[in-house]
Amino acid sequence: MNGRDLVRAVMDIGTAGGRRAWRSALRHRRADALGLPRRGAERARVPGLLTGAEPGPGGGVLRFARSELVVRVTVGGAVFLGWDGARPTPSYAVVGSGPEPDPRAVLEPDTGGGWRVVSERVTVAVSRHGQVEVRTPGGAVLRRERPPRWWEPVAPSGDGVGAGAKDGDRAGARWLLRSEVPADARFFGLGGRACGPRLRDGVYRLWNTDPRGVFGPGDDPLYITMPVQFVVADAGTHLAFYDDTWDGRVSLREGEEGAGSGADRPGVSELRMDGGPLRCWVLVGTPARVLQGWSGLTGAAAVPPEWALGHQHARWGFGSAAEVRRVVEGYVSRGIALAAVHLDIDHYDGHRVFTVDPERFPDLPGLARELAELPGGGTRLVSIVDPAVKAAPGEALHAAGGAVGGAGAFVRDARGREVRGEVWPGGCAYPDFTDPAVRRWWGDLYEERLANGFAGVWHDMNEPVSFTPFGDMTLPRSARHAMDGAGGDHRAAHNVYALGMARAGYEGLVRLRPTERPFLFSRSGWAGMQRYGGTWSGDVETSWPGLRASLALVLGLGLCGVPYSGPDVGGFGGSPSPELYLRWLQLGAYLPLFRTHAAIWAGRREPWEFGADVEEHAKAVLAERERLRPYFVTLAHLAGRTGAPYVRPLWWGAPEERGLRDCEDAFLLGDALLVAPVLECGADRRAVRVPRGRWYDTVTGVAYEGPGRVLLEAPLGRIPVLARAGAVIPVRSASGEGVELEVWAPERGRTGGGVVVRDAGAGFGAGVVERYTSRWAGDGVVLERDGGGCVTGVTVRGL
Repeated sequence: MNGRDLVRAVMDIGTAGGRRAWRSALRHRRADALGLPRRGAERARVPGLLTGAEPGPGGGVLRFARSELVVRVTVGGAVFLGWDGARPTPSYAVVGSGPEPDPRAVLEPDTGGGWRVVSERVTVAVSRHGQVEVRTPGGAVLRRERPPRWWEPVAPSGDGVGAGAKDGDRAGARWLLRSEVPADARFFGLGGRACGPRLRDGVYRLWNTDPRGVFGPGDDPLYITMPVQFVVADAGTHLAFYDDTWDGRVSLREGEEGAGSGADRPGVSELRMDGGPLRCWVLVGTPARVLQGWSGLTGAAAVPPEWALGHQHARWGFGSAAEVRRVVEGYVSRGIALAAVHLDIDHYDGHRVFTVDPERFPDLPGLARELAELPGGGTRLVSIVDPAVKAAPGEALHAAGGAVGGAGAFVRDARGREVRGEVWPGGCAYPDFTDPAVRRWWGDLYEERLANGFAGVWHDMNEPVSFTPFGDMTLPRSARHAMDGAGGDHRAAHNVYALGMARAGYEGLVRLRPTERPFLFSRSGWAGMQRYGGTWSGDVETSWPGLRASLALVLGLGLCGVPYSGPDVGGFGGSPSPELYLRWLQLGAYLPLFRTHAAIWAGRREPWEFGADVEEHAKAVLAERERLRPYFVTLAHLAGRTGAPYVRPLWWGAPEERGLRDCEDAFLLGDALLVAPVLECGADRRAVRVPRGRWYDTVTGVAYEGPGRVLLEAPLGRIPVLARAGAVIPVRSASGEGVELEVWAPERGRTGGGVVVRDAGAGFGAGVVERYTSRWAGDGVVLERDGGGCVTGVTVRGL
């Protein structure tokens, strides 16, 4: 416990809620003392020498003196590595039974007494001591994994999580795996990291965590942690995913070329896990190919409804239906588009989930209908949903949960008693979302939200949180979970708790409204969470470093397969200056989830609260977002089809350009736009590194040639946005009734083009895909649609 937390803990004793949190924390500590196996003497183990090999689908099984390794290359080139009998499934991340083995992959002897699996896209070489190398077809080493090491209890005591463990899940065994990457490589990923997107030397914890208030770039871990590394080097790009849900730590150290005596020092990743299976997936190729493979492995990203790609306004503390009407009328009267309003916990009756305060919101369905009928497509209502259920006599929801299945819906301790925690309503129980029956029950509860007029939901407090003055603010590690039939405790279930909740909510909404795509996003999650929706930053601090962290989170999550995310514009807990608010709004307008939000004690977030100048600039920003909404629709569908994030690092199309790998203050929005937000106070111009090719300033039309650095004007009213030469961008027409195509002139002698996906409506239709080619014809630029057909509504820029 640091000094700040100690002071807070002592002060909490003086409040009723604080005393309840203290009692809850002490109960959790006693539960763990009774329910967790004591860690005694341990025996270290390494694989030992290779004793034999047995061919199998996509590769084979390599047997060592004290372990065995499954090596499998799948169709598409993904590599699976499983030690101690670990198999690809069951898994909370991998969909179905996983990809099919590559029938063309061959297991054959390698030099030095080892073996290798050779396939068209990748080679996996295993030494006689258990070292694994993942190589390109040309022989370049992308990743080298040293032989792993386990620490196993000599005489395990208690039943622990190991009682229900499957083959390959040695729950009592801690393990360590040291990996090496090329000296020039850069690390990205590991979920949502405020210090990113490039991950510097340091230790990163893998345990979804509420940071106890607002956070900035120095706070780690946060709400979403994933054992997913995205590595970019001259030799190629690869993603490594360690499919283990337990608590762990990743130590990263970047490499150095020509270090010491002149030899390269490789980059190093050292992964230490507290238990669980040692299994890994490695995907190689271009960034686009890697994330397409990741999407195939862990599931396609859910495509949000079209309205969810517009501007949204949230606040903890609306307080009443009258205040919601007042804020919405402020947008309407100023001609500012508003797609949705989000209601926080203050609309609940006593902070209890799936309730409505009848005095403050006497006719919530009527309010929803009124907002939906506003001009410009209407404004939707979105509801917060917390997992914790108030546990007290007379609480109907808690009583109903107790009747689910044989043992009830709620997490229990090792002695079979309901685990209780302290959250907003007071003492609460927690649904076990690793139980299919509980997921079904919980998903059906969303009927109440729909009946009250809500069009979408956002999941909060689902790490899960239990207020405590010390230690981890979550459930005791000894708490029991179903783990979808495998059985286990919170050590294995914690990181996938929110994933299970998202699945329950998403599947429930699909059952209740099968013709509409759900809108759901979640504060916490794990690998594969994109199947059910997106996420947001959580409680980012109101500061310039918080603004920078907002971009880092979106970029990092996109590289972990979560394309739909965004920050609390303006920060969560403070009152931004007019300049900071406007710069945050300008950034948010080019991110997938565009939502202002603030705490009940924080300053307002409506544009007109910051003065006339900011209001006028904000109106222009919000109008541009509306103009680009068809482009966001295209990016959403492409993310679902290919796994490519809306927001991409500058090196996305050219990972071999080293200068782009360290660029963290600008990004690509799809293939067409380069966005350079202003992240420093007082700046009115900024340097931008542009990738290869010609780029046009979308305001001035000035052309810039890359690769290289350019200095661009960034007055308070706008941020630099560049369009790639030849790009085809779908935009909303001036009338607001249709879609037009904006074409940026290609370079002379070259062609350009783009893909446009038109939404097929509110349902699950794939959308209509249109491919275009732009080229010069004489002194003008023409646009041709692949497959023929008339192209109308085209504006050519950059001539």
